[in-house]
Amino acid sequence: MKGISFRNDILPLKDKLYRIALRITLDAAEAEDIVQDTLIKVWNKREEWAQLNSIEAYCITICKNLSLDRSQKKEAQYLELNESLQNRPDSFTPYEHLTIQESIGLFHELIKELPQVQQDIIQLREIEEKSYKEIAHILNLTEEQVKVYLFRARQRIKKRYTETQNYGL
Repeated sequence: MKGISFRNDILPLKDKLYRIALRITLDAAEAEDIVQDTLIKVWNKREEWAQLNSIEAYCITICKNLSLDRSQKKEAQYLELNESLQNRPDSFTPYEHLTIQESIGLFHELIKELPQVQQDIIQLREIEEKSYKEIAHILNLTEEQVKVYLFRARQRIKKRYTETQNYGL
């Protein structure tokens, strides 16, 4: 890849990198630090940019690896998937609000039970809205492997969610 510009090609990725780091670490301040460290590492490797097929995949891989390293060192706190639910004035009854919070928490738990590669694929496909081809390139898998892992992850989450919801009924 030729003619990569830090300002035009790499800096616009900072929001994506932040979301990936936040999803892994569940800590906003830590995610900001990881993005900064990612950008520094990418800048320090600027001589190698011309050899890369995808600067985005390179940045995402560095960010993911830094996030995983830091999250293993530090226990992360849970962060709500949808913070806008907390900021909406009286749109739900307290019971509905509690039910939504419990469901989101359950999904967090179910996703954390998945193997790391399935967690990464869920993150990239469902949250980052990447194509199968992009996910395969980022994670060094084939597109078929990505589809199989995603299918298995969704099935496992669905099964465990249904079991949890129907427990005792």
